[in-house]
This record gives sequence, C-alpha cells and structure tokens, in this order.
Amino acid sequence: MHDTSLLDLARHALNVAQHYGAQQYADVRVARYLRQNLNCEDERVSGIRDSEDIGLGVRVIVDGAWGFAGSGRLTRDEVERVARQAVDIARASATTMREPVRLVPEPPRQSAFRPAYEVDPFAVPIDRKVGLLLEINRGLLRHSGITKAFSNLTLRKDERLFVSSEGSELSSEVFTTGAVYRATAVGDGDAQSRTYEPPPRAMGYENINEQDLLENVDRVAEQAVAKLHAKESPVGFKDLILDPHNLALTIHESVGHATELDRALGMEESLAGRSFATPEKLNHLQYGGEKVNFIADNTLPHGLATWGFDDDGVEGQRWHIVEGGVFRGYSTSREVAGAIDLDRSVGGCRADHWSSIPIVRIPNLSLAPGPRPLSLDELISDTDDGIYIEGMGSFSIDQMRCNFQFGGDAFWEIKAGKIVGMLKNVTYQSLTPEFWNSCDAICDERFWIPNGVLNCGKGDPMQISQMTHGAAPARFTKVKVGGAR
Repeated sequence: MHDTSLLDLARHALNVAQHYGAQQYADVRVARYLRQNLNCEDERVSGIRDSEDIGLGVRVIVDGAWGFAGSGRLTRDEVERVARQAVDIARASATTMREPVRLVPEPPRQSAFRPAYEVDPFAVPIDRKVGLLLEINRGLLRHSGITKAFSNLTLRKDERLFVSSEGSELSSEVFTTGAVYRATAVGDGDAQSRTYEPPPRAMGYENINEQDLLENVDRVAEQAVAKLHAKESPVGFKDLILDPHNLALTIHESVGHATELDRALGMEESLAGRSFATPEKLNHLQYGGEKVNFIADNTLPHGLATWGFDDDGVEGQRWHIVEGGVFRGYSTSREVAGAIDLDRSVGGCRADHWSSIPIVRIPNLSLAPGPRPLSLDELISDTDDGIYIEGMGSFSIDQMRCNFQFGGDAFWEIKAGKIVGMLKNVTYQSLTPEFWNSCDAICDERFWIPNGVLNCGKGDPMQISQMTHGAAPARFTKVKVGGAR
C-alpha cells in the first residue's frame, strides 16, 4: 500500500491510542480489498461481482485486556474516534478479565512484501474471462447426459498496512487467483457431478491456464456421465489411495484445525472448535506413521497464506506440525504462544477484514512428499484391494477434530494392482491418529501439488480465510469405507 497519506493516518491513530491510555500495546491495520467473482451457469452469465473495500482497525491492550474498533471512514476525526473507542472497550473488558493478556516478544521490523506477478487479474478484460467460462460450459454441455454446467473465476487483491507501538511498520500486496468448473449428469434416477479445480494460488492471472482448463472439459464431462452407471461404494475395509486434492481437505480438517493453539487451549469452540491435540500431547503423540511429516510454511512461494507477515506483525515462518509421525507444533498468535512456553509466535494470527479482530488461523500446511521415487502408477500397481479417490467431496468431523468422515469427487476400484472401474458415493471413516498412522506410502516430490482452501470459516462472528495444503498421492491401509450407506 503505497499511499503515504494512509501511513500518516495509521501513525496518527496509533499516537492517539497511546495518548489516550494504550501504553502496554497498540497496533493499527489499514487494509484494502479488491474482489471479482465471475459465475456462469450453462450458457449464461449468472453473476459478476466486483467490490472494493478499505478501512482501518485499531487494537490495543489496556489494563491487561484487549480492545478493538474499526471504521471504513478514513478521516483524521474518525480514526481519532476509533482509537479512543478501542481504548474504552479495553478498559471495560478489563473489569471482567480472568487473566491479563501477555504477548510473547517480537522484534520491530520495517518491510514491504510484494511478490512478483506477471498479469494483473483486474486488468484482464471481463469479456475474455466470461468468454472462457462460457466456452468451458458449452464444451461440457455438448456431452450427452450433462444437464448442468457451472464455472467460476475468483480473483482477489489484498493490500495491508500494519504499524505498532513496538515500532513495526509493514506493508504487503498479494493477489489470489483460482478457477473451478463442474459438470452434472442426470439419468437412471440419479444425479452425479464431476469437478475440475486446478490449485488456487497467490499469483496473477498467469495462474489461470486457459488451455489446461479447456483441455480437461471432455474428461470431466465423460466422468460425470460415467459416475451415473458406476457401482455403489463397497462396505468394509479397503486400502485407499488419495489424490492431492482429496488430501487437501482431509489435512485441513483433521490436522490444520486440530493444531490451532487457541482451539487446543479451549479458547475457540465454534464450528467443531475444540481439539484432541492438547498441549500435554506435544512431542509425545504419535499423530501419524513415521512417513508422515506435516510442514507449516507461510513462506511457501504462491501459498495462499503467504502474506509476508501476520496481523501480529510476525514475519512468515516454516516449522513442523508433525515430524516423523510425532506431534511437534501448533499455529499460534503472540497471545497464545506463551501458554506453551514458546519464546516467539510462529506467525499464525490473521484477520479476514479490517473490521475483524485477528485470530489464530491454519498456515500453509502440507504433507511432505515421500523421499524415494514412487509414482501414482507404481502405487496403484502395488495395491491389491483398494480405492483411488480424487477431489474434494462431503466431510463431517466431531467437536474434537478426531472422528471424521470424508467423501470425494471421483472413485476408482483397484483389484490386483489395476483400476478395474469407477465407483460412486464412496465415503471413508476413521479417527484422526488412527488414519494418519495407517499411511504406509507417499509418492515423491514430482507428484506434489499445492492445492488449497479459499473459504475456511472460523470464529463467531465467522471469519473466512485461505491457505494452501500441498500433498502427493498417498496410501492408507485398511480404512473403513461405505459407512454412510
């Protein structure tokens, strides 16, 4: 965010907050968001939404308690009012406080984070974007049996400015781009869909590979129709090979949310909000098999949570959540890191809007690829009785992030090392540690794909955030399937 007047406003809000009583701590965030969502259904444009939003949030600690206030009116009088309101709220909160807020140390920094990009997605003409989506839909609908086609482009630009009473002055500018389409087939008293979603990334429009999107249209439509006539899911225990896109959601729900430290401490309970991975299990719990390594990396190039710094002013970092199967770490904020005697936060505190107070969020969290050469074809040929699952589907998980059920987008039966046909309506059920301990093989880095989530909800009021979950295809032995039947 290059506007010096906004930096002056942020500094002024900070000075007012300190003068009014925020001597312990204060920070000010100014954020501008550009959003463009384009939807096409069948052969019509069903929605184009453009938005621009800018505002300021002031967060303070007074008498050991948080106070927060924000506004979308960026005038000197208004930011003064907001700064005073944040201090007043903190003073009121302190009257009911159980324990004072303590932030782990963070050295002040001055930096700007602006990853290089090739094409500004907001400079690409609307007719080109809509034309791509309509061409995709027409291609899907040309297939007999396809009765519904949907396609979408999601384009985002986030500009942030952060100043703190500790001396940090930070700015960032990050683009996010993603495309997805879906074909729905109807017949034989059934309806089945197939989806194609290349990884959304923190990149410019160059991430939207138009040729790749169009080249997959026929495959997606044909597989949607094939699902209508596929066998129903078996019931019992099968070896599962999960593709990177399916694993992204499983990682997100059973590892990402389970290892947010505020949840593990019982501070966050909305939306299946607690966790079985409590602090006494750190460095002791066998979260997965020895081949399982979960790496958090908010420095990952083009990662959806690679923002340069979090909303505590902590720079992006890389660390292990699970190492060699052993539970090693959490995502933290400066507020909660001290509860487990960390000297520094890992930088996992983010707000989804200038009007939202920052909370602990999942980082870019990925399953590391296997160290030895192993292709998907080799993994399938080494599986006697199993199911290969592609894509994201339904999911359900309990309050402690332990007992879960996941579906998928496409399912293939494996017999004696060969894919013998398609299945439909497959779900798999397990307990989080039991499932990840059943992982006995992971393909190598050639097959690692950085899929991600653009709409992760957490908190009450809910905040929506994004993060990358990379993986290579992996096998899990003797997992229960078909329980939903």
